[in-house]
Amino acid sequence: MAKRALITGITGQDGAYLTKLLYEKGYEVYGLLARRSTDTLWRLRFLDVLDKIELIDGDMTDVSSLVRVMHKAKPDEVYNLAAQSFVYTSWYQPILTGQVTALGVTNLLEAIRQTNKEARFYQASTSEMFGLIQETVQDENTSFYPRSPYGVAKLYGHWITINYRESFDMFCCSGLLFNHESPVRGIEFVTRKVTDAAARIKHGKQKELRLGNIDAKRDWGFAGDYVEAMWLMLQHDKPEDFVIATGTTTTVRDMCRIAFEYLDMNYEDYVVIDKKFYRPAEVDELLGNPAKAKKLLNWEPKTDLQQLIHMMVDADMVRVSKE
Repeated sequence: MAKRALITGITGQDGAYLTKLLYEKGYEVYGLLARRSTDTLWRLRFLDVLDKIELIDGDMTDVSSLVRVMHKAKPDEVYNLAAQSFVYTSWYQPILTGQVTALGVTNLLEAIRQTNKEARFYQASTSEMFGLIQETVQDENTSFYPRSPYGVAKLYGHWITINYRESFDMFCCSGLLFNHESPVRGIEFVTRKVTDAAARIKHGKQKELRLGNIDAKRDWGFAGDYVEAMWLMLQHDKPEDFVIATGTTTTVRDMCRIAFEYLDMNYEDYVVIDKKFYRPAEVDELLGNPAKAKKLLNWEPKTDLQQLIHMMVDADMVRVSKE
């Protein structure tokens, strides 16, 4: 029989790419759908998987709805990707961020514990938990120091996952994923903001790009590569936590240069520094060490930053041309 997977946050970037991966592996895929007034299904359409899954209404803040979803989907694997995931917004919606990104994890774990303890659980942790970095390169043993309500909420979700693993003998693991992007990244994230602006400027529909701290350094990878690591964690013989990263760090400034040069433009002619886009507490540098994932999961990234940014620019050029 085909394996069954339940994905929360299925309408997000990672949810869409994970759906595509699991469908291609022969899974029956179910997605938790929180009803919103705006169209949240566009990413699933973009990757041509919307008609290949079953969506079930539910809410991460309502444990009774999650129990109902578990009974209906009967999953062998549960991937929790649901979150208020935009770091900047978390300062202005800290309570919502806590309710969904932190306590929502407990709600889902409790629903699994009550309905099917044998289901394997993946929690989407984040490099933002490292925050004010305690070591130059971060791995599974690096101390945490989150610098945003989002990072704090994710840290709770990470530790409650470990607690359920140790308290109830459940197969629960976390992927400490560093920044990962794609053509379906939300426009509010800096990589997509840059590639979209480059496309608009090239098409004559925008004159400048306003950004905050362009000297912040990040370890950027491709979401399509990273969802494979999620899947591999749940195929591992025991539940463990893994850092997923490229092991290379790049500034926002260099990322801008790659995007604009691809379209034969100089980013310095268009990028304007705007203090309103600075975070209240900045994370200056993140750099992950994926050695454990490479050794135990046989995973490593296939897409470098230049390939990724070119892929995103190409997609945005097509989108803007159709407007």
